[in-house]
Amino acid sequence: MRRQLAGVAAALLLLTACSGEQEAPPPTGGTVRIAINGWAGYEASAAVLGRLLEQELGYEVRRVELNEAESWEGLEKGTVDVIVENWGREAEKKTYIEEKKVAVSAGRNGNKGVIGWYVPQWMADRYPDITDWRKLNKYAHLFKTDKSGNFGQLLDGDASYVTNDEALVRNLGLDYKVVYAGSEKALIRAAKLATRRRTPLLMYFYEPQWLFTQIKLAKINLPPYAIGCDADAAKVACDYPPYLLDKIVSRRFADTGGRAYELVRNFTWTNDQQNAVADDMTGGLSADQAARKWIEANKIVWKDWMPA
Repeated sequence: MRRQLAGVAAALLLLTACSGEQEAPPPTGGTVRIAINGWAGYEASAAVLGRLLEQELGYEVRRVELNEAESWEGLEKGTVDVIVENWGREAEKKTYIEEKKVAVSAGRNGNKGVIGWYVPQWMADRYPDITDWRKLNKYAHLFKTDKSGNFGQLLDGDASYVTNDEALVRNLGLDYKVVYAGSEKALIRAAKLATRRRTPLLMYFYEPQWLFTQIKLAKINLPPYAIGCDADAAKVACDYPPYLLDKIVSRRFADTGGRAYELVRNFTWTNDQQNAVADDMTGGLSADQAARKWIEANKIVWKDWMPA
């Protein structure tokens, strides 16, 4: 029966390609479409999961490059089956899981997420009180750039990332301006340059993240997070919450994905395991090569993810 389904999926894919339609057909059990969001840790998780789906279960895997918001939209459109690493996104959960009922949670992926503001470690060493948010205005002049004008620059990544930074700057009365670097790669490049050249940098960043295996960054102590302090996005004046990252899948995939869905649901690993794969990816290996390397060395870990 599975071979017949795979044959039907292949025929549908061929017809779609010939007709030029953009939207993919609903999942039939033979193809899994994984959203790829633009940071290395996510790509590492998706690479390992995708390689196991192909190598161990015989599925075809399509990797669909989208930002976070677009990935949720893809769950409804039928162009995405799996989001491997979801950072909160409570608004999307309400819309797509609770109201439209086109998506479901597939459980935690094991990664513990931290979002915050960071400076290179050399700055914390030279200015010991700089990690106290109440002292940031004292140092704002150090962070001025052409893009921030008379304000200190707070460098963020892609505008689609989970961020409260513009509200935080405003509500905490900080003499800073949020400037968007545009990508994780741009943030990492800025952090490396600031560390090597010992130039000032205040940046939005997050863990798990392979960069912490190569350079040291110091986290700014923002006002402590308390449940509900970020309920009103316009009034946020507290640190980001700790994130227990989870996986989101389309309801159709949960209902028809069979063994592929079971593997996705069972997939869970640690920050260190993700960082190991992401570090190899930045060291010259492709995502698939890094995934293969990790899979070969860690069968004792991933064998427990396999469907019974």
